[in-house]
Amino acid sequence: MTFLGSLVASDISGFYLLFTGEGVSFGIYDIAKSLTVPGWGVIITLLIQSVYMIAVGIERWLTYNKAKQQSRQYAPKVAQALKNSNIDEAINISDKHKDSHLAMVVSSGLKEFAAHQGNTDISADEMEASKRALERAIAVKTAELKRGLSGLATVGSTAPFVGLFGTVVGIIGAFQALKTNESAGIGAVGGAIAEALVATAFGILVAIPAVWLFNYFTNKVTGFSVEMENSASELVDYFIKQRAKSLRG
Repeated sequence: MTFLGSLVASDISGFYLLFTGEGVSFGIYDIAKSLTVPGWGVIITLLIQSVYMIAVGIERWLTYNKAKQQSRQYAPKVAQALKNSNIDEAINISDKHKDSHLAMVVSSGLKEFAAHQGNTDISADEMEASKRALERAIAVKTAELKRGLSGLATVGSTAPFVGLFGTVVGIIGAFQALKTNESAGIGAVGGAIAEALVATAFGILVAIPAVWLFNYFTNKVTGFSVEMENSASELVDYFIKQRAKSLRG
């Protein structure tokens, strides 16, 4: 062991002996018993944030997984229907895959296009209406996919500060204990110090996975958005080809 390592180890052991010698315990029960009302407020707030984070994480994962699976089943079916110029069948297929992000976008464009399909000549304005329907569907679906992510970002950014507030409260309590009994040893402030350390640790423990989940799900939404944009672009190309056929006919 190096000299620096020995020095750090001796300092830590000395710190531990100082607290244990004063009868200070850092067990979970002892720390919980020593928490003040503000300390409990901090812990409860962080518990609520952690439960929210877990709930959103599970719900978003299930939603994204279902969207991915249904889109894989949906894409070849609707492509075949459009290849056969059967727009009604393509719309029916889209309606059966309600959890697919691609189905919602494609269905909106197809329904708008089908409304004008009976005309002998589909005008440029009607084509634009179909494009706008696709754009609106992408915006709506993207907003749905992002639901809950702002909450994860809020938890990730505020949890450390909630923990820091608990730390400040604990340190203030420690100084008040010293002021009340100046002759008291470290045992008089051990509970307040423990409260401060627990609040900080808990805040960081909640924040780290919240940030991880936010970044992971944000990347997922970005990927879904790219897929929807590509599908919309391909559908517009299909509309243009269909309009060209109607003009030639």
